[in-house]
Amino acid sequence: MRSHYCGDINKSHVGQEITLVGWVNRSRDLGGVVFLDLRDREGVIQVVYDPDLKDVFDVASTLRSEFCVQVTGIVRARPDSQVNGQMKTGEIEVLGKGLTIINTSAPLPLSMDNHQNNSEEQRLKYRYLDLRRPEMAQRLIFRAKVTSYVRNFLDSNGFLDIETPILTKATPEGARDYLVPSRTYKGQFFALPQSPQLFKQLLMMSGFDRYYQIVKCFRDEDLRADRQPEFTQIDIETSFMTSEQVMAKTEAMVRGLFNDLLNVDLGEFPRMTFEEAMRRFGSDKPDLRNPLELVDIADLVKEVEFAVFKGPANDAEGRVTALRIPTGASLSRKQIDEYTKYVGIYGAKGLAWMKVNDLDAGMEGIQSPVLKFLNEDIVKQILARTEAQTGDIILFGADKANVVAEAMGALRLKAGEDFELLEGEWRPLWVVDFPMFEKADGRLHAVHHPFTAPRGVSPEQLKADPANTVSDAYDMVLNGCELGGGSVRIHNAEMQSAVFDLLGIEPQEAQEKFGFLLEALRYGTPPHAGLAFGLDRIIMLMTGANSIRDVMAFPKTTTAACPLTNAPGFANPQQLVELGVQVIEKKNADAE
Repeated sequence: MRSHYCGDINKSHVGQEITLVGWVNRSRDLGGVVFLDLRDREGVIQVVYDPDLKDVFDVASTLRSEFCVQVTGIVRARPDSQVNGQMKTGEIEVLGKGLTIINTSAPLPLSMDNHQNNSEEQRLKYRYLDLRRPEMAQRLIFRAKVTSYVRNFLDSNGFLDIETPILTKATPEGARDYLVPSRTYKGQFFALPQSPQLFKQLLMMSGFDRYYQIVKCFRDEDLRADRQPEFTQIDIETSFMTSEQVMAKTEAMVRGLFNDLLNVDLGEFPRMTFEEAMRRFGSDKPDLRNPLELVDIADLVKEVEFAVFKGPANDAEGRVTALRIPTGASLSRKQIDEYTKYVGIYGAKGLAWMKVNDLDAGMEGIQSPVLKFLNEDIVKQILARTEAQTGDIILFGADKANVVAEAMGALRLKAGEDFELLEGEWRPLWVVDFPMFEKADGRLHAVHHPFTAPRGVSPEQLKADPANTVSDAYDMVLNGCELGGGSVRIHNAEMQSAVFDLLGIEPQEAQEKFGFLLEALRYGTPPHAGLAFGLDRIIMLMTGANSIRDVMAFPKTTTAACPLTNAPGFANPQQLVELGVQVIEKKNADAE
């Protein structure tokens, strides 16, 4: 039905007769001449109909937005005065010779222009219309180019694209599983995979030493702008490769991706340990475009009379930090109060501050509600350590180390944006040397997942000092977003059992959930390592979208619902009987 896409026509086609199909982007009658902007996935082109062909002209006069049409015409150059530099096809137009209305369109339930102000609910309900908008179409086209590049890169480097099961067994990966009841095995359930982790490890044990998959994963968790209940991973696993080799290979892939599709050279990715990232930035995925850093001052305030500082400074699990904001002395008390409320979201109980109004004036040039608790020597040391200058403000965080890191790390990001301090467009890095475990609720939890290998220790050494054991794990970070994370995996049963034991997974439970893995580890398992990238997040960053929902064809809302299909929905009662599932109706609060 077509000879070309609209956006592909240029001056080389002048004089040619072409056939186009698409949607009416805009139609206007100007003094007896109808101008039609025709749109398809590749772009927009102007078609001109004049009254010389009366039957065709009469049809053109009836066109409305989003009519689906077929156009036949001759490509011609626009006069210099009418060239539109804002359009890809702005140097040419089509003189219409034929026109067929394939389908009309009812009045639209949402705006289709580039400056649309439709609600997200509207956009998701009428997603098939929203995706016609050039901005959205280009994002999905770009997504296809990314996956094509990734496949070509991995294929050319000896990786095999192998599918793993969607119906599987629940595994402890940090989020709730989506469960699927089995009709054949009443009362039993499959789980949708949070990742293909165990299956890709089994593939390594099977001898397929370089595997990849662009795969759907599922997590029933609370959502944010960069989370969805179903999302896509670029999943990679290798045998007989070290963590250094995996990082080198995947870094080459990402650098090539940015170079090919955005003409951006990311350069060599620097390395930073987890400990350094948390100390300097309060985050294990620091945005290096932001020059602000946290400075530890606990040693300076251990003896002060100010309990807010003194308590955490003398607590082995506490931390006291200072964050200097250049020119921040301009902040009003109202703005400081807003920052105080902001850190409260992350558990901070308050926000002490110190304005440097005049560095040369000594204590007279310092303004702070906590100044009365600090002697001149301590103030001078704080100013020196933070490298404060006249006109700066210093904000303090004092609490348990994890609270300080989360609150002050978030404040660092907010202040960096508020004061427009970001430097450069792209700043990648690798974060390495993560702790093997973290403690919460009185027990140990795996920082990554329970199949991550510790670095350089035996099972006995791991059990003797789990809190100080470093994992052989690595995360790729770009502009404060984790693009992907991976690790060397445990490849012997003794070490895997030791990790399960430390995580409080009893032998019986381990056998029930992972017996097949423990069994497989007994049969010549090779050393293996891998990494998984969040494809949706990569596309979001590369296209400048605000949410991964804007780079997915049919995403869910922030409440994990689909306005387009009205999913989730209630099951047919007969199906529930066949599945052996009984639904407990939620009681109304008024009825209780």
